[in-house]
This record gives sequence, structure tokens and C-alpha cells, in this order.
Amino acid sequence: MTPELPPLGEVIRRHRLSARKGLGQHFLLDLNLTARIARAAAPLDACEVIEIGPGPGGLTRALLLAGARHVTAIERDPRAVAALAELAAAFPDRLTIIEGDALEIDTAAIAPASARKIVANLPYNVATPLLLGWLANIDAYDSLTLMFQKEVALRLAAKPGGKDYGRLSVMTQWCAEPRLLFDIGPKAFVPPPKVTSTLVQLTPRQARPPCRREDLERVAAAAFGQRRKMLRASLKSLAVDTVLLMEKADIAPTDRAENLTIEQFAALARAYAEINSRRAGG
Repeated sequence: MTPELPPLGEVIRRHRLSARKGLGQHFLLDLNLTARIARAAAPLDACEVIEIGPGPGGLTRALLLAGARHVTAIERDPRAVAALAELAAAFPDRLTIIEGDALEIDTAAIAPASARKIVANLPYNVATPLLLGWLANIDAYDSLTLMFQKEVALRLAAKPGGKDYGRLSVMTQWCAEPRLLFDIGPKAFVPPPKVTSTLVQLTPRQARPPCRREDLERVAAAAFGQRRKMLRASLKSLAVDTVLLMEKADIAPTDRAENLTIEQFAALARAYAEINSRRAGG
């Protein structure tokens, strides 16, 4: 039996949940949209769902109503924690609330399960660092269904040769497959942000180009640090023989970072690791 729940507006007024800019809060109150997000993350009945920054609980409701077996909600705003406690009472044993900063919490460790999914309308000010942390342990999750500013979403899914393709594109697509699902305009949020938002779903990439993540990170950071320059110049910050590096990776020194595929970046990362290993060995 579905419990009767008070309108979200009433919950916000009762708990004085005015959105705080410092927390990056933009509440999504349209229940049709929150239900659409929950459907996009389905199926939910056989997994542990982790939500970040639930605020008054609009998306949390949708996830529970969509049949999520259990939801763990991480919220740093004590006002929202109190509001979510009412929701937990309405869905006994299906909602756990953790008060804390998601940047400091190992989400895989707090939700041990054979299947995990993260579903969240992320606070804009921490969305990218949160994502990078999850990508470093992407195999712990079945999927990530996340709301970003549209410009960030475009970077996640960008292909070589475009203006949106960069370091974030490489680090994301090396280990995950991103899909842009749908946009949500500013007026759907309270308060309205100045930008359009996009829901993105990321699933672990099964066959990723071989290399160490830390080497790929260093190479991508150097390459895109001066993206307008040829790689023979931009990669000098790696402090290795760039001619040898590019020769081993079979990449032309005149290429630019924005034109390399994920596979080519992985080749650079392998070559970088090999050169460093030989140098360390004397």
C-alpha cells in the first residue's frame, strides 16, 4: 500500500528548507520529472540505491515509489535530514539517511550489496569531484544516473575533435559509457539555476583500453593543459623525452590533444609508464 505523503511545498515550509547557495541547492519539486528520473534508473527492485543531496526528498520519494529495494540518502543539510526522517517513517526499513558530506564518504562501503546504483540530482558545486571519485571505483556500481549542468554533461559524452572534448571526457569514457538522457529547464527547479540541466547515465565500460588510471590522468592533464598546442609541446610538462614518448605510442608529434581517441590516450599512458619504469630502474 502506498503511504499518503504531504506535498513537497508543505515539507519545505515546515522545515524552513529555503535553498542555500553555499550548498549548491536547487530543489526539483516536479513529481512527474522525479518519476521520470527514477524510471530512467530502473530496474531498482534488486539493488541498493544511493542518492546524494536529496534535499526535501522529491527524488527520494520517486525512487521508493518506483520500487527501490532500499535507498541510502546522503545529506549534509540538517534541515533536510529532519524532513527525510518523516519519509523514512513512511517507508519502514527502506530508507537510510546519512548526515554528512558525500565527498568524504565511500559510497560503495556504506552500501554493501551485490548491485548498487547511484541516482542523484547533484549539487552543482561538487558534481565533478563526486563523479571523479565514483569513476575511480566504477566497477562497484551497476550504473550512475546523475543530473549535471548541461555543459558538464556535454563534456562527459564529447567525442574527439569537438570543443567539449577534454580531460573530463577522457577520464570518463576510458572507464564508463555515458548516455545523455534528457534535459530539464531551469524553471523546474527551486530556485531556478541560470543553466539547463541534463540527466546522464554512466555504466562501467567492460573492455577498457589497458593502462593505469594514474598514468592516464597525468597524460590527459598535460595534454589538455595547453590544448591549442601540438602534443610535442604540451606534453613537455611530463618531464620525459616527448619524442620517445610519442614514438612509443605511435602518435604524431604534431597532433593535438583534442583529436586523440581514448585508445590513443591509453597508448600514451602506457608509453609514459614504460619510460618512467626504465628511468627508475637506472
